[in-house]
Amino acid sequence: MNEFLGLYPAWLEPGIGAGWVIGFIATIHVLFSHASVGAALVFAWLARRAVTANQPQHLDFIRKYGAFLLIFSYVLGSVTGPGIWFAATIANPRGISALIHNFVWLWATEWVFFLIEVAGVYLLVYLAGRVPIKTYLRYCTIFALSSVGTLLIIVGILSFMLWPGQDSWYQTGGVLSAFFGESMFAQLSARFFFMLTITGVVGGFAAAKTADPAEKSYIARTLSGLGAMGAVLGTASLYWFASTLTSDATIVSATRMPESFAAMMWAALAVTLVYFALTAWRPSVMNLPLTVAATLVILVLGLAPSETAREIVRKPWVAGRFVYANQIIGRDVPALEVKSELPVLSKNGFLATHPFIPENLRKPESKWERLEAGRLISIAACSSCHSLTDTGIRPIAKYFPAEADAAGIKDWLSAGLYRGHIVYMPPLPLPELDRDVMSEFLAEIIAVQKTDPQRAANYAVKGFPKDSVGGK
Repeated sequence: MNEFLGLYPAWLEPGIGAGWVIGFIATIHVLFSHASVGAALVFAWLARRAVTANQPQHLDFIRKYGAFLLIFSYVLGSVTGPGIWFAATIANPRGISALIHNFVWLWATEWVFFLIEVAGVYLLVYLAGRVPIKTYLRYCTIFALSSVGTLLIIVGILSFMLWPGQDSWYQTGGVLSAFFGESMFAQLSARFFFMLTITGVVGGFAAAKTADPAEKSYIARTLSGLGAMGAVLGTASLYWFASTLTSDATIVSATRMPESFAAMMWAALAVTLVYFALTAWRPSVMNLPLTVAATLVILVLGLAPSETAREIVRKPWVAGRFVYANQIIGRDVPALEVKSELPVLSKNGFLATHPFIPENLRKPESKWERLEAGRLISIAACSSCHSLTDTGIRPIAKYFPAEADAAGIKDWLSAGLYRGHIVYMPPLPLPELDRDVMSEFLAEIIAVQKTDPQRAANYAVKGFPKDSVGGK
C-alpha cells in the first residue's frame, strides 16, 4: 500500500494566483502597521519635548494623530493582519504550521506587545491633557517600546522564512538560532527606516489639520526630516540586505526580479525626497490631497515592489528552506524529526501519494483521465508559483514554445525539473507516469491556447469535459 503524504488541497486562484492575494493584503498591512510603529516613536519624542521644552501643544497633535491611527492602523491593520493569516493558511498550511511550531512563544510575546499597543493608543488619545504630563510621557514611552517590540519579533520570523539564522538550527531546532541571522538585522534596518518614511507621509493626515501655524510648521519639518532620513537609509539598507542573500537567492533575484523593480524603487526615493523637501520648505502645503497622493506613491512605487522582491528571493521555499511553496518538505530537519518527502515522491509520485487525488485518476488510462490527472498534478505542484491560464503570475504555458508537444515537454520535465537544475524551482523527481500526464496536460493547454485562450483557461481551472477530448 502506498504512503500518503500529509498534503492539503491546493488553493487555485486562477486570476492572479494565491501568492498575489497574500501579497496584496500584506502590502496594505505593512502600510498600516509601519505607520503605527513610526508614529509611536514620534509620540515619544513629542511628549518628551512637551515636558523638556514646555510645549504642551504637542499633546494636541498626539491626540489627533492617535485618533487617526485608531482607524488607519488599529482597525484596518487588525483586519488585514488576520487576512494575511487566513490567506497564507489556505495557500500553504504546512508553511504556517512550521512557523507556528518554531516561534509559538515569540509570537505569543508579539501579541502581548500588540495588546499593549492597542490599549496604549486609547490611553494616548483619551488621556491627553487629563493626566500629569510626565505620566503621559511614560505612557508614550511604553507605547513606543511595545511598538518596536512587535516590529523586532515579526522581522525575525520573516527572516527565518528566507533562511534560518544559523545552519545549526536544522540540528538543534533552537528558537534563537532560527531568529538571529545575517539577513535579520539587514531586514530590521530596512523596515525600521522605511517605517520612518511611512510615518513622515502618513503623519500629514494629522498635521494637515493642525490650526496653529507655528505648531504645523514644527510638526511638518519634523516629519519631513524623519521621512527623508528614513528613505535614504532605508534604500542603503536594501543594498545591505542584498549582500546577505545566499548564492541561489542572489541568482533568483538577478533572474526573476521584474525589470521595473530598480526603476520603481529609485522613482519612489526621488518622489519621496521631493515631497519631503517641499513640505519642509513650505509646511503650509501639507494638506489632505497632497498627503493622500504621497501615501499612494509610497504604496505603489515603494512598498509593493519591495514586498514583491522579498517574496521572489525566497522562492522556491516558503519557510526555513525546508518547506516548498507547493507544501512539499524538501529537506531533512533532524531537530524537528522532519523527513524530506522527495524520496517518496520519486518512488510513487503525486498520483499515488496525494490524499486528494480521486481514486479513478491514480492509474489513469483514457485520454480524459490522463489529462485530468496531469491537471491535478500541475495544480498541486505548480500553481503556488505559476498560473495555469495565460494570465496571472508566471503563466506556466509561456515557459514553453508555442509548438511544444508532450514529448518535448516531458524531456524538459525529466531534465531540469526532475534533477533540480533550475535554481528558482524545486527539484521534483516525479516518476515517469506523473511526468507523462503532466506533459500531456501542458501540451493540450498550449495547443488550445493558440486558438481559444478562454477555453484553455476553462480547461485548466474547471477541468476537461469528457467529450472535449474524444474519449471517455
